[in-house]
Amino acid sequence: MSFFRTGGWPMTDEAISSSDCSRAEARRNQILEAAEACFREYGFHGASISRISKSCGMSAGHIYHYFENKEAIIAAIVANDLDRLLAMSAEMRNADNVLDALIDRVAEGVVEQLESRGAGLKLEIAAEAARNPTVAEIVRGADRRCTASLAETFRLARLAAGKSATPEEIARMVEVIAAMFDGLLLRRVRQADIDTRELIVGFQSVIRCLITS
Repeated sequence: MSFFRTGGWPMTDEAISSSDCSRAEARRNQILEAAEACFREYGFHGASISRISKSCGMSAGHIYHYFENKEAIIAAIVANDLDRLLAMSAEMRNADNVLDALIDRVAEGVVEQLESRGAGLKLEIAAEAARNPTVAEIVRGADRRCTASLAETFRLARLAAGKSATPEEIARMVEVIAAMFDGLLLRRVRQADIDTRELIVGFQSVIRCLITS
């Protein structure tokens, strides 16, 4: 046991380790938030480690302690988004009615894709993936896992609806939905006053049609 004290009580090694991990996680998240803001404002190449350092109030050396380079920062941003999407897919698969869960989640997904800050960041990462093989592999790897999870969700929804669910059928459906949601990023840029409510209704109709037809 270590005898660092908090409030007069000895702090165990486990408590110290937990505290250190929490502090490290908080600093890591602080760096990611600053990096996201810099990527949106300056682009990937304009967002130097020096700019990120200034934005988060840490030295460049401190940032390198957590992330080897900017590609590693992007990998962490993509991983965080992927974890959230995988959790959402798992939640839908565990619902009593998978189709209803899919339909209910559409509104959240459309709103999120059209949120200007998030859209700008995703577009910047996609643009860098078109130029940078390392970032491309990060993005493609996340996409493979995300589409596989969504495919399983669609498969269960189709089976519950009494429809066929061959791998080829499911793959086509997933690509249609992925293209629709990815397209929202560009629509946000090209049409600032886009009607979100109408889009949600349209997306819900398409998903219901894909699952039940």
